[in-house]
This record gives sequence, C-alpha cells and structure tokens, in this order.
Amino acid sequence: MAKPSTVLFLALISLLVALAFGHEKKKPLVVTYDSRSLIINGSRELLFSGSIHYPRSPPEMWPDILKKAKGGGLNVIQTYIFWNIHEPVQGQFNFEGNYDVVKFIKLIGVHGLWVTLRVGPYIEAEWNMGGFPYWLREVPNITFRSYNGPFMYHMKQYTQMVIKMMKKEKLFADQGGPIIMAQIENEYNNVQLAYKERGANYVKWAADMAVGLYNGVPWIMCKQKDAPDAIINTCNGRQCGDTFSGPNGANKPSLWTENWTAQYRVFGDPPSQRSAEDIAFAVARFFARNGTLNNYYMYHGGTNFGRTSSSFVTTRYYDEAPLDEFGLKRDPKWAHLRDLHRALRLCRKPLLWGTPRIEKVNQNLEITTYEIPGTECAAFLTNNHSKEPATINFRGVDYYLPEKSISILPDCKTVVYNTQRVVAQHNSRNFHPSKNAKIVKWEMFQESIPTMNDLQVKSKVPLELYSFTKDTSDYAWYSTSITFDRRDLPMRPDILPVLQIASLGHALLTFVNGEYIGFGHGNNIEKSFLFQKPVSLKSGDNHISMLAMTVGFPNSGAYMERRFAGPRGITIQGLMDGTLDITLNNWGQQVGVAGENMELYTKEGSRKVNWTSFNGNKGPITWYKAYFDAPEGNDPVAIKMTSMAKGMVWVNGKSIGRYWVSFLSPLEQPTQSEYHIPRAFLKPKNNFLVVFEETGGNPEQIEILTVNRDTICSAISEDHPPHVRSWERKDKQFRAVVNPVKIGAHLTCPDNKVITVVEFASFGDPDGACGSFYLGKCDSPIARKLAEQHCLGKKECLIPVERGVLDEAGKDSCPDILKTLAVQVRCSHPNKKNN
Repeated sequence: MAKPSTVLFLALISLLVALAFGHEKKKPLVVTYDSRSLIINGSRELLFSGSIHYPRSPPEMWPDILKKAKGGGLNVIQTYIFWNIHEPVQGQFNFEGNYDVVKFIKLIGVHGLWVTLRVGPYIEAEWNMGGFPYWLREVPNITFRSYNGPFMYHMKQYTQMVIKMMKKEKLFADQGGPIIMAQIENEYNNVQLAYKERGANYVKWAADMAVGLYNGVPWIMCKQKDAPDAIINTCNGRQCGDTFSGPNGANKPSLWTENWTAQYRVFGDPPSQRSAEDIAFAVARFFARNGTLNNYYMYHGGTNFGRTSSSFVTTRYYDEAPLDEFGLKRDPKWAHLRDLHRALRLCRKPLLWGTPRIEKVNQNLEITTYEIPGTECAAFLTNNHSKEPATINFRGVDYYLPEKSISILPDCKTVVYNTQRVVAQHNSRNFHPSKNAKIVKWEMFQESIPTMNDLQVKSKVPLELYSFTKDTSDYAWYSTSITFDRRDLPMRPDILPVLQIASLGHALLTFVNGEYIGFGHGNNIEKSFLFQKPVSLKSGDNHISMLAMTVGFPNSGAYMERRFAGPRGITIQGLMDGTLDITLNNWGQQVGVAGENMELYTKEGSRKVNWTSFNGNKGPITWYKAYFDAPEGNDPVAIKMTSMAKGMVWVNGKSIGRYWVSFLSPLEQPTQSEYHIPRAFLKPKNNFLVVFEETGGNPEQIEILTVNRDTICSAISEDHPPHVRSWERKDKQFRAVVNPVKIGAHLTCPDNKVITVVEFASFGDPDGACGSFYLGKCDSPIARKLAEQHCLGKKECLIPVERGVLDEAGKDSCPDILKTLAVQVRCSHPNKKNN
C-alpha cells in the first residue's frame, strides 16, 4: 500500500499536469433543447456567444482574447473549422501552431466557456474559397455544395475526420468537453435555388450525414428555412429580432448565430461602423422576442495572415468588433454589450420560464413582459422610433425612452439598462511611432522582366489564372513576342499604339520591352477590368509581358468551382493595319515571381541573390529588406505602409498579409494603412523585415508603430440610468448592491495602467466624441479640478454626476438644461513620464 505522502504527491502532480494542459476531467453534459432554449444538464440557458477564429491570431494571443471575451459576459465561443489550412494537399493534414484547433478548443474550456463548432465544410467567412482546399476544385465532375457524388464523398470524408478528432480528444459536451453545439453547411438558402432539386436533396443528405456521424450535441444550420427536423435553423443578420421568421419546428429554440458587429472590408471600401447602441437594441429586441442565444460575428476578427483572405478582402478583419484586430477592447462596444449581458442575466428566470406577453401601445411603442405568476417578472420597454424620444406608462409609472431604444426592467419596476444610454466608458485607439524599432539599412533587389523564351509553360492562349496558380501564389507571368517592321507602326511621332488587355481579374502589371507600362485592377463588385495604355513599339522583336495577380479566391455564391480570372483578350490598337489581336499569339507562362520561388522573405532564401543599398529607386516588382528591434513595452505592434502601394510583408519569415494602400476609398484614403505584426512574431533584436512591392513605393518612410487604447472617456448625462452593476439578484431577490444608487462616470485603465492626465472635463453641454471632445456654451469651472481629484494616479475612478458636486454653489450658469459630464483621460504605466 502506498504511503499517504506519496499518494498526495502523485495527486498534486496529476492536478498540476491537468491544469497545465487543460485535461482536467469534467463531468459530461447532456445538451438538449426545447422551444425556449438550449437545455444543459436539465437547465435552460441564456447564451451570449462570440465568434473568434483561431487562424486569425497566433496562439500566444488566445488566452488574453478569451479572458476578455469572458470578461465581456460571453459564455460561448463560436469558431469555424478551416478545411483548406488543415488539408492544403489532399491527404496531408496540418493541425500545428496557429492551426491547432484542438488546443484552441481546450483553452476555451479551461476559461470556463462553451463552444459552437461550425464544421462547414463550406464556411464563407471571407476566407479563401470559403474554406475549400484548392485540390477539391480539380476533382473530376465535382459540383460544390450540391447533391453531387464526388463532392458529397469528400465532404463526408472531411466531416468524419473532424468529428473523429473531436471525439478522440473528448471535446464534445457529452464527453466532458466544451462543445455544446455543431453546425453543418452555412447559409445554404442563399444559393439553394440555383441547384434546384439537387439543392433540397443536398440539405437533407448533409443533415442526415452530420447527425449520423455524431448525435451527442444539437446540430444547427444557419439561414436554412427548410432545415430537417433533427437540425435547428438559425438566423444571421443585423436585426434578427425583426427579420427572423422563427424556427421551422415547434420544438426548436430561436437562435441568432451571426449578429454582424460591423462589416468586413474590402480594399477600396470606406470605414465600416456599427454603433454599440444599435447592436444593443438588436440584441435586447431578440431576447424580448423569445431569443435565447446571440452570437456576435465577429467578437474578435483578427488578421488575415498570408494569402488567406478571399477576393479583395483586407488583411484586417472585422476591426470594429468588440475586440479590435489587435485584441484591444473597443469601447464602448465591448463594455456596453457586457452591461447588456448582465442586465439580461438579471432577467434570466422569467425569460426562460415566464409567460411572455406583448402589448402594442402604438406603432412605435411596445411593452413586453415575461412573468412567472406570483414570483418574478421582467419587462422590455421599446421605442422603435428612430428619431423621437417617448414616454411610456407601465403599471402606473411613466418611463422616458430615448429614440430607438429599449429599457430593461428585471423586476418590472427598475430600469437597469437602456440600449441608447451608454453608461460604459469609451476609448480611442492611438498609433505611436516606436522609439526602439527604428528600421535600418534598407536594401533592394529588383525582379527581372521575363520574355516568352524565359518561361517554360507554353500555350496558344494565356492560361486561366486560378487553375494555373492553383492557389500557390498570387502571381503568374505571361509573355509573348511579336515582330514589326517600320511600316506596321504609326508614322507620326505624336501617335502611339495602344495596348488593350481585357482581364477577368483581379489585377496586372504590364511591361513592353522591359519597360513598365502600368497597373490595372478590378474591385470586389466588378472583378473584370479593361487595361488600356499607349506603348512604344520598335521595328523588330517586341516583348509584351504581364504579371497577372489574384487577390484571394472567391468565397461565396453558387458554382464556385466554375469561377475564372486572368487575361482573356489582348489587342494592339492604332497600328497601320488597324487593330491586331494577339490573344492567340503563343504565350510563355510561369507561376510566381522569382523572389517568391527563392523565398527571399526568409533569412536563408535572402542569401540567394545580391542585394544593393536602396538608392531611391521606387520601381515596380522590387524586394526590400531591413532590420528592426522589437518595440518598447508590451503594447501591440503594427507597421505603417502608406508610403508604399501594393504587395506583401514578411517579418522573420512569417507573412503578415497583403497590403494595398494605393487603392483609395471614396474618401480618398487607404482602406487600411497599418498592418498588425503580432508580438509573438518578434525577437528582441534584429527582426528581419521583407517587403515585396508590386508597383512602386518608398520603403524609407515605412514605420513600426505601437498601438494602445490609453485614451479613455465617459459621457454621462443626468438622465442616464445608474450602472447595471448597481443591482444583483440573490436568494431569489432583486436588490441594489449600493445605497443610495447613483449616476456616475466610471473610468478604468487597461493593463494595470493608471490615469496620469485629465485631458478634458466638462459639465454642461459639451459635444464631440472620445479623442475629440469640445466645450459647448455651458460649462462648470470646477469640473476638471474635480475629475483630477477623483481620478489622477488611480487605475479606476468614479465621478458622481451631481449638480451639487460638479457645480459651484450658486454659480450654475445654465440651470435649466439637462447636463452631461464628459471626461477624457490618458492612462500609462505609473513609472513612465508623459509628454
């Protein structure tokens, strides 16, 4: 028999190992559902979920992102499984590093969160080919997402592999893991009609296949009105409380699987925004209408590293999410939604077990109650007018409702939250040039322009770009040669022939006799374009070369396997004999550029060519390399590329994605100027930076930046409700936590920093937004001093919104207006001086 001390030691070691690797044994959960909600171990649940995708941030960032997600009130994380990164070559799998989905799911469980696993295998997600690997496109006789034998065979093989992996690692809830729900297919109703009866047959087959592979947790299909009985159909969109027609079965709950927190952006787009107030209204309305799960798409968007984004999609993904691209809290969106989740949890019991009742006061005003007779009651007071506030009488009491807002009353008496009144703090993102990370000694290597004889792949016409590159490169060279004598060319010196290239997309560079002629491109809506430029031709042999480019493969729509790109028709206009069509002139071709094939972006590969010091040459298809030290501190890192045009960036051999700052939005600004370099990619010293510039730019103006949200603000008016954390539900009683309950401006610094400067404070009628407040006509002369007294040197502070405190006695210059307290402060580490 073992000694007690030995047993205790072994038990301690086992516990430490379990905690370290997230393998501590958890009890299996029984997950079912009814018409009200998911039921976990016999208990109905309110589920607040957020989409976070493991390939869009390095593993080193996952713990912090998940911690912030849980702090934001989430209890579920939703993620896709990305087929093309896991099986880039048929039969060869990769689940390591950034692609370690098992590690990611286990880490979610360690943080006490559940998982919705979107198996797909079609995911859309603004991801290359919607997640399908390129090799699938070349399977004979295949039709994606249809009742098609070849496609269904490979889809089942892949889905079976994913389910088997999850089962082996015991990741499903009924095995003690965090996965409580799984999804098969994705928004199929959008394309189903294109496939006619094969579409309906495919939906039924996909459902039966998924449930047949695993039935320990519920399966869902989003935007699938005809989902089979065993599958829950769910809503995607911005206003599912109004647009969702409801489940297609009496026993299915109302679930919202994609609540778009903004809009993904493509190159050429203006900024995409969606206010915290609008999202909060939509979520509150959905829960007021029997919804019990809301998923934010995205909660953290992250970064499309490498070549992973779909056609024209920027490297930065859903930056307007509650956690921005860098993993920083975007307030008030993060905090206002956190407060909403708390308010809804205060209503949990009546929402899940009470009887709903809706009273339409008029066209815009609505009262919704959920009541358990004799015990608990919760109410939602709705003003659906987009511009006019209103007053609503509920149970003998008048309640003021701002425009387009919902007030939540967990006891049918007390307003703890209003969707339009943001009590949470705001912040502003700052980019600062790093002091330590100065880029030194730019060197360059320029690609040579190949002629037809230099390119080994020959064909009569230019090959189709997608099938030629096979998603191994953005680039492909096309070159042809043509001979003219003097009589073929225009006689007048002021007239030049015009080269015209009709391309199916996405972009191309053109060279004639080694001289750069120009750059043309399409856009996300119209990928095809017509390139036209005057060219200088000579008597004798002329070489016409094109570097054609993709900017990601398509990710949506029917018959994705039948999309095409690249040059299709090439003519020379203005010759003495008229227009000459050279499309059938015989072409030489090559996938990729030379520097890419030699891997110049790695230290080893960079030794294969002779680099020269940068001499001011800003020509096209040029490689640049330099070194920089890691920036000071721990804040996220970005690289500013506004002096360049279009290309790709690598740091220490890792691609941080495509940049395209020359593609301006209608605001005459780049869609994206700064590009995320995860700290995990960096070394303390001598980080190897490589830029491949396609059309020309000045690398000497590239900057390494640090990123923070250390500018925090609050704007609270006298009619805001107190903070929702002023109340709690305990021992079946709803009660105040503090006495008396007061309105106040709450400010909290991130990352253990303290408030070091009060940059603005006004009590009266200030205007503006965080980062750009300004005084109105009315102000208290002591507001700033009081803010400094309450906040300086503290990690967090509370400034009461009270006239008796914020106005000098007898000196209120505007007693008849509703006043607002606006405060802006700056946070920093206490041992650092502020400029």
